[in-house]
Amino acid sequence: MPVVEETPLVPAAELGLAENPIILALPPSTATTPEQVNAAREIAAQLTERTGYVVVVTAPETYAALAEALEKGNAHIALLDPLSYALAYQKDLVRAQYAVVRDEKIAYGTQFLAARRDGFTSYFNAKIGENTAELSVALAQFADKKPCWSEETSLAGYIVPLGMLNQAQVQTRSAAFAGDHAAMVRSLYVGGICDFGATYIDARKFPSLEDAMPDLVEQVLVIWRSEEIIPYEVLAFSTKMPPPMRNLFRDLIPAIRQTDAGYAAFQTAYGFDEIQAVNDGDFGDFHAFIKSAGLDLTAILNRR
Repeated sequence: MPVVEETPLVPAAELGLAENPIILALPPSTATTPEQVNAAREIAAQLTERTGYVVVVTAPETYAALAEALEKGNAHIALLDPLSYALAYQKDLVRAQYAVVRDEKIAYGTQFLAARRDGFTSYFNAKIGENTAELSVALAQFADKKPCWSEETSLAGYIVPLGMLNQAQVQTRSAAFAGDHAAMVRSLYVGGICDFGATYIDARKFPSLEDAMPDLVEQVLVIWRSEEIIPYEVLAFSTKMPPPMRNLFRDLIPAIRQTDAGYAAFQTAYGFDEIQAVNDGDFGDFHAFIKSAGLDLTAILNRR
């Protein structure tokens, strides 16, 4: 198991004592590189120098292991994928501090799709990129219809849309899982498998789909499209850190990234170029739909 530094968290009434190290977790991987380890150590060293707290590094192999480490107090600062973040937030283990920016955005959306031939009403105006009705109105037509989902671990292709259906109190038939977003779109185009589905925005324009089915966008319609509510990745701090300590470390992240060594270290250790300050309220809709889905997130995370 690739634990970089095996410094246990000393039991104490609360974090913040000098003998209690703060544990910085690398992104879960079974192939953490020496370069990532050294980069994380550089971040830890700068945090130690600027705060006086001992900061050490750990490298969990899986997101399930990272979630367990957060729960046990063996990780305090971690970059979480959206599913891990949702689970940790549900358990009150973390507070979001920064979100990773990709293509000038911190989040992405989901969309409900159906084939034109099946006669469903689209409540999305593609010309202006806006919905023309509330979610509950758009989804009501899917009552007692069969959904196609991409895969059981997909947020945009299953978990969040399921939460939307549940919030709208729309009961559907048993679902089929296509395996991925492209296969789900193809299922609707071909027909005979399911009545509607959901993908990230806009999976219909995946190059291989457009090449194989030039009229796909005309034949598979967007029924309703969400705002960008699903975060890409979230840099979160453990709730086991007292709020003043979380604030101290949060405020130091930009300062460290302003140094050449610090910026390069975050790039190498975590793979991002830009982050944006956030809080958990910025993802309120995301958390609400996840909760409404009513799924066992721990079991889903363990399947990944």
